Amino acid sequence: MKQLYINGAWLDGASSSANINPSNTNDIIDHYAVADAQQTELAIAAAAAAAPGWALSNIQMRADALDKIGSEILARREELGILLSREEGKTKPEGIGEVVRAGNIFKFFAAECLRLRGDKIPSVRPNLDVEVTREPVGVVGIIAPWNFPIAIPSWKIAPALAYGNCVVMKPAELVPGSTWALTEIISRAGLPPGVFNLVMGHGAVVGAALLNDRRVNAISFTGSVATGKKVAMAAMGRLAKVQIEMGGKNPLVILDDADLATAVYCAVQGSYFSTGQRCTASSRLIVGKNIYPRFVEAVKQELAKLAVGDALAAGTDIGPVVDANQLEQDMNYIRIGKDEGATLAYGGERLDGPSPGFYLRPALLTDASNDMRISREEIFGPVASVIPADSYEHALFLANDTEFGLSSGIVTTSLKHATHFKRHAQAGMVMVNVPTAGVDYHVPFGGSKASSYGSREQGTYAAEFFTTVKTAYCGV
Repeated sequence: MKQLYINGAWLDGASSSANINPSNTNDIIDHYAVADAQQTELAIAAAAAAAPGWALSNIQMRADALDKIGSEILARREELGILLSREEGKTKPEGIGEVVRAGNIFKFFAAECLRLRGDKIPSVRPNLDVEVTREPVGVVGIIAPWNFPIAIPSWKIAPALAYGNCVVMKPAELVPGSTWALTEIISRAGLPPGVFNLVMGHGAVVGAALLNDRRVNAISFTGSVATGKKVAMAAMGRLAKVQIEMGGKNPLVILDDADLATAVYCAVQGSYFSTGQRCTASSRLIVGKNIYPRFVEAVKQELAKLAVGDALAAGTDIGPVVDANQLEQDMNYIRIGKDEGATLAYGGERLDGPSPGFYLRPALLTDASNDMRISREEIFGPVASVIPADSYEHALFLANDTEFGLSSGIVTTSLKHATHFKRHAQAGMVMVNVPTAGVDYHVPFGGSKASSYGSREQGTYAAEFFTTVKTAYCGV
């Protein structure tokens, strides 16, 4: 059984849970410890005790530790990628790619340890020096989702440690394996006891303890809108710093002047790969009425080429849905779309694999409208709806007509429309002639409206959340 990691020691949990392979439900990856409230409190206490020393720790030591973590992740990319694909359902190439991203994130923030900047500002009063510096916020509670089980924990953990914070990490219950493997690497990087702690368990127990303990100075959460709102209310209720990444209903606009091959590539990659289980997935395909018939037919032909199967099998393009509940949610939305008047143009049926698993043929719903539930609510699976647009202006209106604002894309050969769209798309990330899903590890990640709350993640912008600004005056 894989244990908890608290105050530099491996500890048994109050109970344990099985980590099941969605490609083969007969395959139990391992059993992972489940913490109770008392063990979570122990982790918070350890982090709080370690925080003052780590905040003042040598930046070269921090940089060396993070670089060591990144190097080991990259050296073990295939092993860790297989584990990730086995527990989450991404294909093996996607799993390895996510691991490489995690390693690069730690490498990036290792260098950031040595780039801590401040300002020296002249005072308007005589004989005064003014210094503006950034300091760590203290103890950071991290609550991660299941769809990127090593990349998202990494892009939260690495900056937290780089800027001198201590961490209590809670991975998603569905996918503890990748974060546990990351923790095992972190445990050998030379960090003092209590600086990093792994507490696996239920959100109602572990998550609630992190939210309600005043020793936790900041909460970084990625997950659903409903849970995100609860996290925000709890954190703000005790004036803790909070960063929340939630859902998306991301549009990909295909204008009549688009290159058809580019449009199909962006739509299929953005909507269906990683089984559509990405918050940046293109779930609304908004298509000009003149290119609409050709686009739909070309997408159907491309979907027919995709192999759905075991995540680790050679040649698999689309792996399984993560679990039975998510599969039922996906299929329920397909039924809802048909009932609302959309046409199921391709796929949408459950498939039998070589072993018992949660397989779903990618679904394409056409003749949709922007007021249908399938166009308003996040499905989080290999399901996309196609919405016709009369003009560029109509397409832009449809793209922005959503409560979400994470990623928004356009495929066009018009520089005029591309430039206008970049400025007027109501989203934190805008893509032109590339899929809506897929961002670099060194640039800011986040959205607007109901997709995000708080400062951005990743890159140098992570300092906004993981540090606080101090202004110091000194008489001379």
